[in-house]
Amino acid sequence: MGHSNNVTEFVLLGLTQDPGGQKVLFVIFLLIYLVSMVGNLPIVGTVLSSPSLGSPMYLFLVYLSLMDAAYSTAISPKLIIDLLCGQKTISFSACMGQLFLEHLFGGAEIFLLVAMAYDHYVAICKPLHYITIMNRQVCILLLVVSWAGGFVHSVVQLLFVYNLPFCGPNVIDHFGCDMYSLLELARTDTYFLGLTVVANSGVICTVIFISLLTSYGVILNSLKTHSWEGRCKALSTCGSHITVVVLFFVPCIFMYVRPVSNLSVDKFINVAFTVITPMLNPLIYTLRNSEMTYAMKNLWCKKLAIDRMKMGHPY
Repeated sequence: MGHSNNVTEFVLLGLTQDPGGQKVLFVIFLLIYLVSMVGNLPIVGTVLSSPSLGSPMYLFLVYLSLMDAAYSTAISPKLIIDLLCGQKTISFSACMGQLFLEHLFGGAEIFLLVAMAYDHYVAICKPLHYITIMNRQVCILLLVVSWAGGFVHSVVQLLFVYNLPFCGPNVIDHFGCDMYSLLELARTDTYFLGLTVVANSGVICTVIFISLLTSYGVILNSLKTHSWEGRCKALSTCGSHITVVVLFFVPCIFMYVRPVSNLSVDKFINVAFTVITPMLNPLIYTLRNSEMTYAMKNLWCKKLAIDRMKMGHPY
């Protein structure tokens, strides 16, 4: 399958043309990326090595952290390196690759947030049946569906763009490859394609967002019958999840639930859900979760004790 164009690379205008501003942004984004990695990867390590964190909630949290780390890595390193370069370019295939990965991890994360909401619903509204409903097969099925959903969504996006005729301008006013900025460059009428993007990204996002908020309404309503302690714990878990959902979906909906247009504010909204949200997720989940923070402390104390013993015994 060949793409009918003579554009082999795109020129990215980035977030700003100001050299001073670029240096400042370089430092900021490098720090954000490092915090994302340092935040997400220890969560994976802690859950996998702590038997006490064996519940489905933590299994989903591991995958959310992995997705956030991967999502961040699909976008941030290129953005960070480009802030130091004069001429920012991306080859056609790298552009398609970035588009694919961004929608794969973003799409999978949307479905995973739904799985996590379902997990919370069962835990709070059907506590006695929790273990039988959320058994290992169900958890694995939900994870497979999340990845499959992200994959299908991403392939559809890629097929739309791959065969478009790019044979004129190749300058993208963005820091990465985004659907709308690519549709604007295509030498053809992309109105219908734009509508399918709105359907594939915007409508899905909006419907899922409303469903998630409704499900949390149901969960919070059912808390009336719980004890004060149970209520506090459930509110803390749901509160952190709702925060993540809002941070992820609101920018996404703003970007994709409107006719194809490139607004100057888009770049900064894109930064919100591709760069900043993956950094905030681990902070939101771990700081509000006492079991998680306890397990992390436990693990690090053990590790330090082992290291000290090794240092004390040279052989």
